[in-house]
Amino acid sequence: MTKPVSVTFLGGLGDIGRNCAAIEIEGKIMLLDCGLMFPEADMLGIDLVLPDFSWLVERTDDIVGCVITHGHEDHHGALAYALRELSFPIIGSALSLGFASNRIDEAGLLDRTEMIVVKDNERRRFGPFDCEFIPVTHSVPHGFATAFHTPQGTILHTGDWKLDLTPVDGRLTDLGVMGAIAQNEGVRLLLGDSTNADQHGHSRSERSVGKVLEDLIAASKGRRIITACFASHVHRVQQIADAAIANGRVIATLGMSMKKNVRLAKEMGLLTIPDNKLLDIEDVKDLDPGTVCIISTGSQGEPMSALAKMAANESKWITLNDQDTVILSSHPIPGNETNVSNVINSMARIGVRVVHSGLHDVHATGHAKAEEIKTLISVIRPEFMIPVHGEYRHLQAHAELARTMGVKDANVLICEDGDRISLTDTGIERSGSVPAHYLYVDGIVGDVGHGVIRDRQVLAEEGVVVVIVTVDHDAAEIITGPEVITRGWIYADEAEDLLEEMRNLIGDAVMGALEKGDHDSETLQRVVRKKAGKFVSDRTKRRPMIVPVVMSL
Repeated sequence: MTKPVSVTFLGGLGDIGRNCAAIEIEGKIMLLDCGLMFPEADMLGIDLVLPDFSWLVERTDDIVGCVITHGHEDHHGALAYALRELSFPIIGSALSLGFASNRIDEAGLLDRTEMIVVKDNERRRFGPFDCEFIPVTHSVPHGFATAFHTPQGTILHTGDWKLDLTPVDGRLTDLGVMGAIAQNEGVRLLLGDSTNADQHGHSRSERSVGKVLEDLIAASKGRRIITACFASHVHRVQQIADAAIANGRVIATLGMSMKKNVRLAKEMGLLTIPDNKLLDIEDVKDLDPGTVCIISTGSQGEPMSALAKMAANESKWITLNDQDTVILSSHPIPGNETNVSNVINSMARIGVRVVHSGLHDVHATGHAKAEEIKTLISVIRPEFMIPVHGEYRHLQAHAELARTMGVKDANVLICEDGDRISLTDTGIERSGSVPAHYLYVDGIVGDVGHGVIRDRQVLAEEGVVVVIVTVDHDAAEIITGPEVITRGWIYADEAEDLLEEMRNLIGDAVMGALEKGDHDSETLQRVVRKKAGKFVSDRTKRRPMIVPVVMSL
């Protein structure tokens, strides 16, 4: 009897971001990605969201390494945090490792890992893990699908992918290798990217964006051009640069990640921009605006990004005006729509001409749509299939596509973060769960939990009422107060009568407790909280946070 092989999902199922899974063979673990997620609108004050590392910390000695499928932060951005508690080698393409090492180096943690470069179609063994790295086309170069050749058959993880028949770098998704694996040994389990599973048809080629960009830049003679895209989207940067140079413009980058990534891609030969056409941002301020194209970060409207600072007139380098054209060469990630809309509105007020994907085809997705997914499944013919990487509706749509393509209904599993499945001689089974909560980052890791988020939501939606009272326990009397301080509940200057009534009721309640012999501060705080909460609810039908402060002499 062959030992089972298990897969544990730590993030990325039900969300866009935080992608992380663990494949386990013979008691050893190989991580598959370790990404972050950007906060949603109700995650007040949160900078980033990470996978829950608690299960991994318990198994720290069993971790053989981490395969990062490509260079996007939703797949490698959490490594700079995981390496604070764990230590393991990181495996990926040279570009992916370069992008990941930038963040890890900023955190001062490069000494806790080893970077292992693998190449297209290379097959390597790491402990009990026999891994094959298959080229796929995505919106960042040198992404991989990964085939894990295990005692329970091949597990194929697609990574983020699409079928682009005319990619900018000519590097195609290698269906031939996947087909050969399917033909020779078969694919026992497919873990497939679900992001666009609910969208019909085929994705557009990245190359088609280049022509649109060139036409837009050509039509903007005399105007300064600012383009915004993901700093990791090397092919998009190349096409922007080509279009700008063809129209007699020089290039400048804005944003630290853009500057670093462009430098790295140029050093690796993945980005071709003549040195005399690539200037520092400080060198283009005095040039004729019609000869300049700036490539900036901030396409997702991130509050502190270079583009957001420009829109708020807070940029050190660029002051926008009505002679500028800004091209948002991206599409908002789910959850970022409001931020992007706010940035567009701010720029429109300045008089900037803003071009986005709703007006022109300035963006092409990096993820396969329904017909491409069906093509892949027809080539791979997996025995079992689990949709990954997407919101629940995406996972569900992907599962339906698998059934349409002949995968047995019982062999398609929709899992969620924390689920653990096992491949055995008899099939596939759910085998428990592990902690997979959101780990919030607000300044430092572990500083914020679900309770703090709930408190922030109450403060944001209902406000706070602080009641301060000083008592003499021995004399059983109130020395000062109660004083009521409120923010976000009512405007105190306009509700003095209401606040006076509240002070009197709380004072009576405290005196009643003191007279009954309830002198300890904890009991008196409960009395204040209960009386204040009932009064606020009865009189205003609101539920602000009540903070009782009882001091004693």
